[in-house]
Amino acid sequence: MSRIIAGHFQLQDDVERARRALVDAGFDSERISGFYLSQPGQHDMTPLGGDHITSPGAKESPEGVAQGAAAGAAVGAVAGAATAPVTGPIGPVVGGLVGAHVGSLFSFSKMKDAGEREEGGRAPVENRHAGMLVAVAFDDAGQEGRAVDVLRGLGATQIERASGNIVDGDWADFDPSTAPDIIH
Repeated sequence: MSRIIAGHFQLQDDVERARRALVDAGFDSERISGFYLSQPGQHDMTPLGGDHITSPGAKESPEGVAQGAAAGAAVGAVAGAATAPVTGPIGPVVGGLVGAHVGSLFSFSKMKDAGEREEGGRAPVENRHAGMLVAVAFDDAGQEGRAVDVLRGLGATQIERASGNIVDGDWADFDPSTAPDIIH
């Protein structure tokens, strides 16, 4: 694995300008990668799209739906039974069904807010911003400062350090869902 320095740009023209500047600074053109990075959650990393098979903030939702439906059904059945002299035997049944539906809606209270920490989980990671990303790989640690200076001089934002492989202009092992190691 090589060291990689990557910087974010807003325009595609900036990618080509950065690529030329990195080559002029002595970096191998085959080890420079430029590509568009999608919004977090939209990286199409699963068969159904997105970044995760299940929503990280909704793992307790099925439990909340079951609890809400059970409580709502009980309350609805009692209310329906109270109206049985008017509604007949259908009152407790309808009351239970309506109560189960309304109670299940309370499962939303079990969902986590964006960025909220899961119990026992790790703190939310800072995501990479969407936009154009230019990355350069090198093996000599002394080249890191030069790569950062070139990208910073071109106006790159959120400059990050990583390890990986860029071969023929493709960052082969790039994982957009990992937390970036921002250095500038």
